[in-house]
Amino acid sequence: MLSRIERLLTDLSIIAVLGLGVVITANVLMRALFNSGVPDTTVIVAELMVAAVILPMAATTAARAHIAVELLANQMPARVHDALIIFGSIFGLVALAPLIWAGWREMTHAIEAGSFFFGDLHLPKWPGRLIFLIGISFCWLRLAIMVMGDIRTIRDGGRLSGPNPEEAA
Repeated sequence: MLSRIERLLTDLSIIAVLGLGVVITANVLMRALFNSGVPDTTVIVAELMVAAVILPMAATTAARAHIAVELLANQMPARVHDALIIFGSIFGLVALAPLIWAGWREMTHAIEAGSFFFGDLHLPKWPGRLIFLIGISFCWLRLAIMVMGDIRTIRDGGRLSGPNPEEAA
């Protein structure tokens, strides 16, 4: 079920990137041809950028596709490398927790206060805050599930990095 949600979030981020392209292209064309522009372009682009970056984080985490520097870790024994992977995941859980808390506070404040961006369209602030909270929360959930699975794998004698003992035989 979680992988289906991750796929949906990734698809929504793709739509956000396409939306970014449409808004920016329309704005450039309107400026060049009509000496005008799309109202609140900077706000729209900023909010779409949040969706484009944050929503696919859970899928990126599930694929273990985050940027990593493994120069030293690859030189260490497999067990130490596995422990470093789990340590990094636990550190990620701890690091994401305050972001979830702050995202929740920002979203609820934006909804309760009826906050909006000043501009021609008076766009509300809460949708971007909600998108951020959803993306970060699903990333945290995926990371928590991965930590539990990784610990179980190591406890059962498996490896997170390098060949498994069963595969090597």
